[in-house]
This record gives sequence, C-alpha cells and structure tokens, in this order.
Amino acid sequence: MQEGKLALPAQAVRAHRVARKSSARVRRWKEVSLGYLFLAPSLVLFAVFLFYPLVKSLYLSLHLTDPRGRIAEYVGFDNFAQLLSSSMFWNSLSVTALFTLLTVPAGIVIGIVTAALTHIKLPGMRGFQFVFSLPLAMSVSTSAVIWMILFHPSLGILNYILQQAGLSPIQWLTDPSMALLSISMMTIWMQSGFNFIMVLSGLQGISEDYIDSAKIDGAGPFRAFVQIVLPLLSPTLFFLTVISIIGSFQAFGQIHLMTKGGPAGSTEVFVYSIYKEAFVNYQYGTGSAFALVLFAIILALTIVQFAFVEKKVHYQ
Repeated sequence: MQEGKLALPAQAVRAHRVARKSSARVRRWKEVSLGYLFLAPSLVLFAVFLFYPLVKSLYLSLHLTDPRGRIAEYVGFDNFAQLLSSSMFWNSLSVTALFTLLTVPAGIVIGIVTAALTHIKLPGMRGFQFVFSLPLAMSVSTSAVIWMILFHPSLGILNYILQQAGLSPIQWLTDPSMALLSISMMTIWMQSGFNFIMVLSGLQGISEDYIDSAKIDGAGPFRAFVQIVLPLLSPTLFFLTVISIIGSFQAFGQIHLMTKGGPAGSTEVFVYSIYKEAFVNYQYGTGSAFALVLFAIILALTIVQFAFVEKKVHYQ
C-alpha cells in the first residue's frame, strides 16, 4: 500500500516533466518560427538579388553563350583556363592592386587626420565636420562630373594652378602614366566623407580618461594620440581597411564615366573588365568566370585580414 502511494507522486512528477519539456519545445518552435517570419522579407531579397545571381553566374561560367545570353555549349572549366591565360586578366588584376594601394592607405590616413583635427573642442568645429563629411552625400556620377571639370586639360582649375606656378599642364585623364593616379585622387576624395565619419565616431567613443591619464604621466598630444588613441581606434581602422579594400576591388562608376578603362588599359580595373567582357563583347560565360574569380579574391583577402590583421586589433 505504501509503495502504491509513493508510485503515484513519482508518476505525476514524470508526467509534469514531460509536459514542461513539450511546452518548452512548442514555445521554442514558436519563437524560431516568428524569427524566420520577420527575416522572410530579407531572405527573399537575398535570394533574388544575391543567391540566384551567384548560382546563375556559376552556371554560365561553365558554358559558352550566344550574344543574347542563351546557352550554346557546355565547356566545363575552359572559361577559367582561358581567363587565367589572357593578358587582360592579369592587366586588370595589376591595375586593381595598384588602385587599391593608391586609395586605401591614403584614404584612411586622411580620415584619421581630418577626424583628429575636428575632434578638438574649439569653436566652429561643427562647420568643419559638415564640410569633411560632405563627399558622402555626393553620388559617383556627380563626383565624376566635378572632377572631370577639375581635370580638364585647358579649362580645369588644376592645370590653371600648375600654370600659375610655372609648371606645364598635365593630361590628367588621357596620359597613361597619370590616368590611374587621377582616378585614385577622385576616389580618395569621394570616400573621405565615409572615412571621416567612421573615424570621428571611433574617437568619440574613446573615454577622455585615457588621454587625461597620459597627460598626467607627461605624454604630449602627439605621443598620446599615437600610443593611446590609435590602439583604441584599431577596431574602427580594421573595419575601414576591410571595407575599403573590398570597395576598391569593386570600383566601377568613376572609371566608366571618366576613362572607360583607358587610355591603353591603364585604368581597366577588375569590375570594368567584367563589364566589358559581358556587356560589350557579349561573352557572358567568360564574364561570369571573371566575376567568380573576383569573388574568390575578395573572399581570400577578407579571410587573410581576419586571420592575421585582426590579431593586432585592441578591443576595449
């Protein structure tokens, strides 16, 4: 009799535990379903504008196409082999690498300098902050028009300044030795607004206590900035480096509007080569192979940066 009385509560406890687990499972399923419901619009957009084009590019890269983009013949990896053996591929890769070296370090340094100068608490700094962030509001087409006027060989202000200084004018966009440098100058200016805002936000997130402690220990402004502020700013600088390198490998608008890859291929960056191969030469298979190679290069560079460069980032 006693054993029967003990068995009933044990059974009830087990039933209660099972009911609680079932209830928790149902509640978790409802939460997950609700989360996917909220994510559904974003997932649809990603599927339509990212995943489907990626799969389609992979499919096209294995085929030859006619000028209308219809599949003509399966060629396997011949498009990739042809691409890697072409001089156009290696020229665009070297031009893009040089373009990255010209724009990324200079853009980040300018962002640091302008943000540090306007972070000083002096009257009128709000006006300078507005001016330095203004390029962010400019579209690529508007920026290209402004800089094409500045680069004009006879009417441009840059050649006017050179002539006033007693120097000969420069063919900014038609000289193969100057065209990429000119495009890089325009790109640095165009990206300076974003770099400035990001670095200024990072500076505003650093506590003044660190600077005050350094001043008490006898550190000057420059030493405090280099040894205290820059290490604390490293997460922002790391983010800017990753984003800037990806952006430089995807540069297209300013090249298309200002030089169209010329003169003599000196500004034919990677994305412009993809555009020319697919939409000028109508070689959609090779163009898709080009795009996939670019994707692999950007992915590899990003992985390398996260694997090695991030180790030197000082998170607070």
